[in-house]
Amino acid sequence: MGKQVAVGADRLERLKPELQGSRVGLLTNPTGINGRFETTRARCAALPWLQLSALFACEHGIRGERQAGEQFQDETHPSLGIPVYSLYGTRKKPDAAMLGGIDAVLFDIQDTGMRFYTYLSTLVYLMEACAAGGKRLVVLDRPNPLGGFRAEGGRLEPGYESMVGAVTGIPYATGLTIGEYARFVNDSRRLGCNLTVLPMEGWNRAMEYDATGLYWLPPSPNMPSIDTVRVYAGTCLFEGTNVSEGRGTTRPFEMIGAPWIDGERLAAVFHEYGSPGVHACPVYFSPVFSKHQGTLCGGVRLFVTDAATFRAVQTGLALLESVQKLYPDTFEWLPPTRNDKPYFIDLLSGGARVRQQLGQSGGYRSLLETYGREREEWVSLTKPCLLYGNE
Repeated sequence: MGKQVAVGADRLERLKPELQGSRVGLLTNPTGINGRFETTRARCAALPWLQLSALFACEHGIRGERQAGEQFQDETHPSLGIPVYSLYGTRKKPDAAMLGGIDAVLFDIQDTGMRFYTYLSTLVYLMEACAAGGKRLVVLDRPNPLGGFRAEGGRLEPGYESMVGAVTGIPYATGLTIGEYARFVNDSRRLGCNLTVLPMEGWNRAMEYDATGLYWLPPSPNMPSIDTVRVYAGTCLFEGTNVSEGRGTTRPFEMIGAPWIDGERLAAVFHEYGSPGVHACPVYFSPVFSKHQGTLCGGVRLFVTDAATFRAVQTGLALLESVQKLYPDTFEWLPPTRNDKPYFIDLLSGGARVRQQLGQSGGYRSLLETYGREREEWVSLTKPCLLYGNE
């Protein structure tokens, strides 16, 4: 590891002039720590120049122990004696009562840089609530774990907004830090949020997480390592299918499979696509929870052999189409939960294109070409919100 990057949580004293005497709410989870492993929650509670009055919890909870999709209610923090408001239960954004007793909200969570990772949606909803309530919002910035150049995938189309994509026009992988993302959304949607981003020191866009000198803490139970983050933008698409995305194993999102898949055949077909920087190794596993729980599955595990050339979305699409080719009568897109709801794959991918084009003649190449154009549009649009250079 090189010299440690200073994240926003390392620089709280810089907020003293604007937050002195303020009653503050904090949205955080176990990744909200500084370079000395002090939690932002504990640091805020100890600062004499502000009053920590409330905590907010997003998906996976304030302690990060809850599995994906598990809703929960408000509670009281056992040692601080302040409310912990759930933003992943009956409501997804703070209401006026929650914000009534505070002057500002701090946001400190390590993100993955992916649109469908729900923390970005929670941030957007929080910005909307703060704008409506006239509250200041301060984002304590953290690295995009894959650096500042890794924008990938198609942009979210209107009509497909959800918790796994709250803002139209966002690609699968943003290539932005969470603070830059907040700046972009605030400006492009004209939210009018009184937003401050407390930037990092020592980070540049060429840095992946391993180069930051920081230690990885899983932002959720199924995001245990940078290896997971690296493939997530592609293999997350399997969540919208009847194929396991590896939940319930020690390598979620790095492995995919199903009881009816022959791992050796799948690996062979996948390698015909020539996806760069990756090798698919046949594996067999029995998930201890989630899809195909307790059932032996065949599949593949992805190994990124060259991070510079690897493209997660391209890899995920090639792997999906490989499964479709081999098992056309068994593979399925998970159906909508209600007739008036989109397919989950449509919500994840940002529209119906993946479901309608993948597996059709020329569909895979057409998607890659479209995604390439949309990436260039995105990179151009986001330049004004960037906070960090390449030096």
